[in-house]
Amino acid sequence: MAILITGGAGYIGSHTVKELLRHGHEPVVYDNLQTGHRKAVMNAPLIEGDLSDLERLEKTFRSFSIKAVIHFAADSLVGESMENPLKYFANNVKNSIQLLEAMVRFNVKKIVFSSSAAVYGEPKEVPITEEHPCRPTNPYGETKWIFEKALEALHRSGKIDFISLRYFNAAGADPEGELGEDHAPETHLVPICINSALDGRPVPIFGTNYDTPDGTCIRDYIHVTDLALAHLLALENLGHDGTAGVYNLGNGSGYSVKQVVGTVERVTGIKIATVESPPRPGDPARLVAGSARIRKALGWTPNYPEIERIVETAYRWHLNHPTGMG
Repeated sequence: MAILITGGAGYIGSHTVKELLRHGHEPVVYDNLQTGHRKAVMNAPLIEGDLSDLERLEKTFRSFSIKAVIHFAADSLVGESMENPLKYFANNVKNSIQLLEAMVRFNVKKIVFSSSAAVYGEPKEVPITEEHPCRPTNPYGETKWIFEKALEALHRSGKIDFISLRYFNAAGADPEGELGEDHAPETHLVPICINSALDGRPVPIFGTNYDTPDGTCIRDYIHVTDLALAHLLALENLGHDGTAGVYNLGNGSGYSVKQVVGTVERVTGIKIATVESPPRPGDPARLVAGSARIRKALGWTPNYPEIERIVETAYRWHLNHPTGMG
């Protein structure tokens, strides 16, 4: 079965492509390569295109007889979304709606959506369950929530089945060492700390006066391969029986910025310099997932729950790939 993977050359998308290939599926990657890497798609076919290019998108559906979609393609920087919200609404909502229109046109009924914990905003309670109110504090989270509403509306009209995966902080690297995290600029804490250990640049800590034990933000870190396997499980559980669902993905344990820095120091054996910086607009103090629903419904269990193991896989990949994906 041919599965369209939008954003499949990116960090989480490429790890999912690898798992799909491993399990005998036929992923077709559709990516504009603005942040993705051609090398990351491995042996899957790659269509270099943007979701705004309706002609190329429809040609891809037609040429490969697409039967399902996993939708990763999106702009995903919270700070940038605060500064340039129209970019986020154009790409994450308008272009994504165009993807749904193509699905309806070609009678493709299955979609797994890469959503985000950012839909919840500042949590009223931790861990966050799927019943928590959605009150995003930044345009990035708003765009993810809006697209979820579009999925729900299409589902009610009988046109699609969907599973939306709201995940927290992806981290780590392919345990086999083929894939890793390579962004320019890098904005994720674990690779920033690893880069600091390797080149000595200080790690900025955005905010030290949050209502947390050490004053820094707390996040739930989940290994990227565990995320990829969750997308595979979601895809295999989608059928023509009215399937629709929203699931959190996380380990259920939160680590502060300072704790992550300390973990990278232990794994690498290198002292990391830090510099205190003002808090970023739109950053909640705590985001920790309650993932009981997906564990019960789909049988998902993380294979790499320990923060040390997550950091270790990332560190090993960075050591072996000093120029990134290349």
